[in-house]
Amino acid sequence: MRTFAKLLGIQGKKVSLELDDDLNILKVTKLAANKRPTVELNIDDGRSISPDQRKKIYAIIGDISKWSGYSVEKETPQVMKWTYLTNTGADMFSLSNCSMTQANKYLSWLLDFCFENDVPFRSKTWDMLPNDYAMQLRCLEHRKCCICGKHADIAHYQAVGMGRNRHHIDHSKFYFMSLCRIHHTEQHKIGIKTFLQKYHIKPIKLDKEDRKKLHIGG
Repeated sequence: MRTFAKLLGIQGKKVSLELDDDLNILKVTKLAANKRPTVELNIDDGRSISPDQRKKIYAIIGDISKWSGYSVEKETPQVMKWTYLTNTGADMFSLSNCSMTQANKYLSWLLDFCFENDVPFRSKTWDMLPNDYAMQLRCLEHRKCCICGKHADIAHYQAVGMGRNRHHIDHSKFYFMSLCRIHHTEQHKIGIKTFLQKYHIKPIKLDKEDRKKLHIGG
């Protein structure tokens, strides 16, 4: 069940709330199988979806429409939203006034959908996507070039170097990015610093779990 409340105060680990409606503790206990109920606190900071988020979402939906054959004006937005709601269990929302958090969740889901189904991005769409940690990690996971979106391999931020065994180096000290063959070749031709400045790329460090998931370092 879901209920809403106003936050009155926080003292250490204790939180004071004022519920919008009366809550029957017997009903709550019954739903929790007579155990102490566990609740989730999700604080809405009041920020609504930004025009930039909305623009990116509709750009991706346009690419999905072209790939799938749906009409972007009539079908694709509704189809994708209902698919998202069904797959994630999220509550209904509107792109006209949803929160920034909800918009980011939907945008991330749309990106994963495109990567998993090999939906081609237009250059204009790809160029407007964020170059942040989450996006870099998503490109690494799906082996998509972080510059153009084409099929890619994982590249080290620092060259491993001649005479060094890739299986016996400490990968926790390296930064990683996902580059297609064309851009990987360009990186070696013009040098890593010039390359990163040209494309405004921020390679990322990977923790042990992410390296294991990506099969980096054996």
